[in-house]
Amino acid sequence: MKAYVFPGQGAQFSGMGKDLYDNSDIAKEMFSRANEILGFEITKIMFEGSDNELKETKVTQPAIFLHSTILATVLGESFKPDMVAGHSLGEISSLVVNNALSFEDGLRLVSKRALAMQAACEKEPSTMAAILGLDDNVVEEICAGVDGVVVAANYNCPGQLVISGSVPAVEKACEVATESGARRALLLPVGGAFHSPLMEPAREELAAAIEATEFKTPICPVYQNVVACAVTDPAEIKKNLVAQLTAPVRWTQTMHSMIADGAEEVIEVGPGKVLQGLFKKVDRKFPTSSAALAIAE
Repeated sequence: MKAYVFPGQGAQFSGMGKDLYDNSDIAKEMFSRANEILGFEITKIMFEGSDNELKETKVTQPAIFLHSTILATVLGESFKPDMVAGHSLGEISSLVVNNALSFEDGLRLVSKRALAMQAACEKEPSTMAAILGLDDNVVEEICAGVDGVVVAANYNCPGQLVISGSVPAVEKACEVATESGARRALLLPVGGAFHSPLMEPAREELAAAIEATEFKTPICPVYQNVVACAVTDPAEIKKNLVAQLTAPVRWTQTMHSMIADGAEEVIEVGPGKVLQGLFKKVDRKFPTSSAALAIAE
């Protein structure tokens, strides 16, 4: 069984998607539609922009979404998933290629999500940090014992958990994690506390947009971040997608679920190889590949 996975924020790079644009009329048409929907030339930033321009949340999230969904579309008949999942933002990409959402509606939701998250970040100084080399339950206990808002946000793979919250609380949790034997406790260069209670204003805004958007039954199960198991019911998909903004990304649990449910190989659809690397941390012999390389060949 083939599992297709879709990356989230952080996988962007200058020049992303230009090969698709140059070599596919379908891709060219989809990029053109994206420029119209967003109201600015995201293609120019994707193809020629600086790293700083690409790091802007309002650009980063739509750019990664576009790369993933257009790449999957260009794959055509060879894109035959038995299951899909996306890391954070990538979950919306997975829903579009899985026919649960239209391309246009997906892009509108991603754009609204990005702007709402950016606005939430500006309300209060907040950040995230990667804790390496501690068991998940130890990190959870550390967060629970620190005053202020700090929570487990991204369960990326065994021994790698990202925490999220207010700046003082995250810094204190990093100190305690280091004292508790963490290999590293590293503050991340992000704009705010994603997947934490501090994203509540963004969750409320996105909830209204999701509720007003039509979702269909997907062609195969989607393993959603919030529950880390297979979901096919459109109403449940909506509910989980709303909850995702303030709830943790349970990627470690998602990988285990997909493998337990019969995944025999994983194909990453989008920029980078981050998700392939995380699957290798679960089982270094697990077959992984990149859809981008399949196109290049």
